[in-house]
Formats: sequence, C-alpha cells, structure tokens
Amino acid sequence: MSAPARIPFPVVDEVARHCLQEEEPETVHIEVHLPGHLEPARIRKAFTEALRRHPRILVREAPGPWYRRRYEWEPTDGPDVEVVRFPAPGKDALGDARTRALAQAPPLSASPPVRLDVVAGSGTVLVLTINHTALDGPACLRVLATAAELYGGRDNSPAAPPVRAPGPPQGPADTPSAWSPPARVARGTPERSPGNGLLVAELPLPRRPRGAPYTVNDQLMVTTALTIAHWNREHGAPRRPLRITMPVDDRPRDTTMPIGNGTRLVEVPFAPDELDPAGMPGLLRRTASRTRALKSLPRPQLGHGAALLTAPWAPVGCRAALTRALRRAAAPWTSTTLLSNIGRVPYPLDFGAEAGRAGAVWFSAPARMPRGLTVTTASTAGRLHLALRWSRALLGDGDGDRLRDLFAHYLHTTEATE
Repeated sequence: MSAPARIPFPVVDEVARHCLQEEEPETVHIEVHLPGHLEPARIRKAFTEALRRHPRILVREAPGPWYRRRYEWEPTDGPDVEVVRFPAPGKDALGDARTRALAQAPPLSASPPVRLDVVAGSGTVLVLTINHTALDGPACLRVLATAAELYGGRDNSPAAPPVRAPGPPQGPADTPSAWSPPARVARGTPERSPGNGLLVAELPLPRRPRGAPYTVNDQLMVTTALTIAHWNREHGAPRRPLRITMPVDDRPRDTTMPIGNGTRLVEVPFAPDELDPAGMPGLLRRTASRTRALKSLPRPQLGHGAALLTAPWAPVGCRAALTRALRRAAAPWTSTTLLSNIGRVPYPLDFGAEAGRAGAVWFSAPARMPRGLTVTTASTAGRLHLALRWSRALLGDGDGDRLRDLFAHYLHTTEATE
C-alpha cells in the first residue's frame, strides 16, 4: 500500500512554523469543566477514535533537507504517541496542567500535535493543548465534541448559529486612519521567567436590547478597547489609536468542518477620542458597522503579503529567515491585542450520565510580544468565560487581576446604552 500523500503547509501553518520560539510556545489551551468523572480507558478510547474520524488532525511534520521548498504534513494512520494523560490528583493538578499547556507545545514531529490532560477532582477538567502551527481551537473543539458523543452516546450536534440578516459587502464606514502605528499595551510588572501567564474568570453575559444594531461580539470588542485604553492611561502611555485583531471563522461546525487553521484575521481600529464610555451607544454602533464590513470583505487568512512570503520561490530556510526579519521590522505596526470570541460554544459537550455536560469552557490564545496580551471569550450555560493570557516579558499576575477587573467593569457599561 502506498503512503498517504503529503500535504503542503497552508499559509498560516508555514508562517507560524517560520516564527517558532522556544521561550513562548505557540499553543492554544482549551479547558472544559465537567461535573462528574470519566473512566480512563473509555475516554482514551473515545478520544483516539475521534482523532480517526477527523483524520486531518493525525499529521506530523515530514522530515526533509534544508533546501526543500515547502514544509509538508505527513498523514498517519493513528497517533504516534499516547495523547491522553491522567495527572495525579491534587490541589495543584489543574494549575500544573495549565502551566504545561502554556509552556510545552506538543511536538510537530509526532502525530497528532495535540495533548489531552484529564484532571480529576470534585469533577473533571479536560485540558487540551494544541500546537497552533498545525491547528486552531475551534477545529479541536469539534474533535472533542465527537469524543464526547462516542464516550457518552448522546447527541453532540452543534446548535444552529444565530440568524442575522447579511449586509452587502462594503468598506468600513467612519474608520480611523491606519497610517500611524497602533498603541502597545503598557508595560506592567513583568516577571523574570519567560513564557506566558494566564487568568481565567467567569462573568455574566452582557445584556443586549432586542433588535439592537450590534452583537455581543461588538460589546466584547468595545470592552477590550476601553480596558486597554484605561490600562494605558493608568500607566502613563501616550494616546494612540488602538487596533484589535479579530479572527473570523466561516467554517461549518458539524462533522464536515475542515480541521486545521481555518480562521482569517481582520483588524478593528479605534481612534483615541472615541474611546469614551459616555458615548457608548455611538461607539457600539460604529464598532458594529466596522466588524460587519470587515467580516463581509473577502481576504486571505493573513493578508496578501503572507501568501507571497510562503510561495516556494526559495528554500524554506531562506524564506524563514526573511519572514522573521520582516516580522521584527513590522513589530511597531502589529495590532495592539487580539480578541478571539468563540461565542456560544456550539456543542453541548455532553459526556453522558456519569460525567455530565460542560458547565464552563475556556480558551486561550498565544500572547507573544509585541502584542503581549490576548483576550479570549466563550459562553457556556449562560455565562461568559474570559481568558486573559499575557507575555511575562510585559505583565505579571497582579496586572492580570487588574485587567480582569477593568474588563468586568467596562463589560457592564456596554449594557447602559439608553
């Protein structure tokens, strides 16, 4: 039997591969809280079978000489390594699993580039660690939903997405100029150790009037902008425009969902003068106009420049060096932060009668400098689950607490729109 055909790295995967850093691994962390307990043998079997049902996740980086023109994924028939782990229970077990998720990326050389820690306590916490070079959070959540269905025997089909009237493609109206470098998140009290820090919190979902011209995602975007503007004022940073990167994911959520890195990135701009809570109704309307327009415009995942960089005109080693140099040169123009709003988690993540269904789901995205801070949100069981992740070269644990408090405050102000 012939070996499966290799898959050239898509643009997102290749750019990420070029820019890997050992100090700040590119991992995505997903944390699912269940009220009951899982049987180790059954969850291992269910998750392994789920991997097989989504075979695009069963890949490793194919070896090759330095002068090769492309990186390639090599499909495998099954996992190369044991993917599901069961850390020893204890008061520090969840914290240790989170630390591993931020500090230790599953290797690209072994299939699949994911790791699942099953942390037992009063209930069960599933900590899924993803090498972001290969996969994103929504794709792996789809795989986890399949595992839940296989384990518990209950339907884990995705809920229907919200129905919104599509707007015609248009350029963003009333958009601040993009000709000046955006603000950076002001330096707080960084730590000496490298890597990322993480804070997770549960907040009330913001209320939104029926028929409002904006979405919860727009409320979260405004909240993020006001939080950073306030933080920067507290730390004496100069007033500059903010630009917030927003992933847009158009993939279906059912079993046909393409597995990999499937989001495209757009940037939502804010002028310093408009970040005033006193003008909240107008700020929400303008933000909604910008996000709707950006979502409707066709655009490559990382923009047109990335596609040129990843064209196989030279060996990958040469293009990697060029990509890293251009990334350093473009650092002042990198967006202020990233807000990734998963929205309502589309799957019940129901593992059956004994384990139950998810009561909380957190995601976190890499927070490499120069951004140094990412904001990730999802909603489950009528609550908002917020993850703040930061580079320890920029912020410390106390800074994360302050940013959480600011976020909660401004999230509440987005409800006062009358």
